[in-house]
Amino acid sequence: MNVIVNGVRAIVFGFHKQVFLLHPKVLIFVLLDLPSLLFFSTYSLLALFWAEIYHQARSLPTDKLRISYAAINGVIYVIQVCIWLYLWIDDNSVVEFIGKVFIAAVSFIAALGFLLYGGRLFFMLKRFPIESKGRRKKLNEVGSVTAICFTCFLIRCSVVVLSAFDSDASLDVLDHPVLNLIYYMLVEILPSALVLYILRKLPQKIISAQYHPIL
Repeated sequence: MNVIVNGVRAIVFGFHKQVFLLHPKVLIFVLLDLPSLLFFSTYSLLALFWAEIYHQARSLPTDKLRISYAAINGVIYVIQVCIWLYLWIDDNSVVEFIGKVFIAAVSFIAALGFLLYGGRLFFMLKRFPIESKGRRKKLNEVGSVTAICFTCFLIRCSVVVLSAFDSDASLDVLDHPVLNLIYYMLVEILPSALVLYILRKLPQKIISAQYHPIL
């Protein structure tokens, strides 16, 4: 999904003036908000993966984690589609405000998810014996990715909330193409590149035979 996110962003940047002149106006919001939701879904998969590792290592049930992931993403997309449909029927500033607050809330949930399960997994790995194979490498991977993802989603949340209450602070306007590029570099492109580099060799998914339950 990273390819789709970056592809849509490339279209927005490449046809910046044309994008902000689209009619109906709801098409602008779709092009700006859909990549953000896909970015959330992509990286919440990583949080799900970490949650499964943590639950397996603690001998906790994992069967509901994927259901929760699908349910949360499903509800988010349904709500967002409803917001777009309402804007298509009746474009007004109140619904635009609700849409921005919703995107900010989604970003905040993602930041909390990484902080929760990234932090839990990090401290769980710290409790392993020092001589455990790959312990230091996994600590660095989990710690770095948690910090990167938490920061990028928190920055997005803060900027979107600010733009919701102050229209002059919005970067998604025709007058701010350079600031818009810098913003998406910080919250999407650079974090994606760093995470892909750090996790270029993914660990095995089945770990129950490798890790003993931590009581």
